[in-house]
Amino acid sequence: QVQLVESGEGFVQPGESLRLSCTASGFDFSNTVMNWYRWAPGKERELVAAIRPDSRSTNYGASLRGRFTISRDNAKNTVYLLLNYPKPEDTAVYYCHTIVRLRDYWGQGTQVTVSS
Repeated sequence: QVQLVESGEGFVQPGESLRLSCTASGFDFSNTVMNWYRWAPGKERELVAAIRPDSRSTNYGASLRGRFTISRDNAKNTVYLLLNYPKPEDTAVYYCHTIVRLRDYWGQGTQVTVSS
């Protein structure tokens, strides 16, 4: 059974870094692309970042590269998202996501609120 469990929910001030974690189980994590999405009220779901199994290639949503960093530790079956210099518009529920055998799997989501 595929499971994705996020942690790192937080309320931070603009510019205060926050790291989210997603621990996976039930599939071959070390050979699977992992993604982070976010969903804010009134907005469409947005791809935040993606990382290949060997970490050699990463992709970021528009305007997020340089502020956010995705990484992974295959030994721990965990993917991370570091929010550097977050802004109020980064407030959203962040979801860990992957595709296993052509099926989408999502974590439960973790709330990030950026406010002064």
